Amino acid sequence: MPSEEDRTLRALGLEKAPREHPLLYPGAWPRDSGLLNGDRLLPLDRLVYEDRVPVLAVGSNACPGQLRHKMAESGIVTPVPMVRTRVTGVDIGVSAHVSRMGYVSHSPVRAPGTVRELFVLWLDARQLAVIDASEGAPRPDGNFHRAWLPAPDVRVELADGFTLPGAYAYVNRHGVLHDGTGVPRTHPGQRTLLTELLVNVPGLRELFGVSPEEFCARARADLRLCARGTRLFAEEKLVTVCGLERYAGSEQYGRPGTGASPAPLPRRGRG
Repeated sequence: MPSEEDRTLRALGLEKAPREHPLLYPGAWPRDSGLLNGDRLLPLDRLVYEDRVPVLAVGSNACPGQLRHKMAESGIVTPVPMVRTRVTGVDIGVSAHVSRMGYVSHSPVRAPGTVRELFVLWLDARQLAVIDASEGAPRPDGNFHRAWLPAPDVRVELADGFTLPGAYAYVNRHGVLHDGTGVPRTHPGQRTLLTELLVNVPGLRELFGVSPEEFCARARADLRLCARGTRLFAEEKLVTVCGLERYAGSEQYGRPGTGASPAPLPRRGRG
């Protein structure tokens, strides 16, 4: 069995946060489910947490280093269960906005029949409030809605075969970038994506420079520049819908602790 030391994020190669290293976005994901507890990723004793909210992670929220960074900023030290799942109906697209963290992030897109291995985070009330805030979900001018994706539209299957009644996901308010035919494009990785965008969109080069490194550095230094880059995506007609907008009215905000799942989670034995 791995020792406690072997379970540190550093030992597992999971410690770097894209917020600090934007070209590494979305960051390293674990190979399997685990309990993020401080700087360690420990084994789980179950896959479902009825007293917590399931949130599908399609980007850096699946990176333990990023999660630890977000929680630490708010002084939260409670563990976060991260459960690897088999998701049908969602793919990873490209957000149609430039993040103030210096990258262009993942965004979920509707993709019937597509199967992805993604993590579900089981968040308590305070943790959910932190992730909501990091995605701008409670703000009318924020980048993402938190939307409930119900089964069977989106199938979230655990390793033991149990299927969740649904899960939350963060749906981009700006839309997603398309592949030139109007179909949402997939995210090829941060360095590749920024290289392609800087080559193909001259206006981005004027704003952010000619290299991915320049892009990240300029974006991190200037919120107004990020907003101009976001507007440029729309002006250049690079944006389309993600297909999940119809679920975006299901987000629940307000006082922390009120974010229960719309579909009750069945109680079950440990798995």
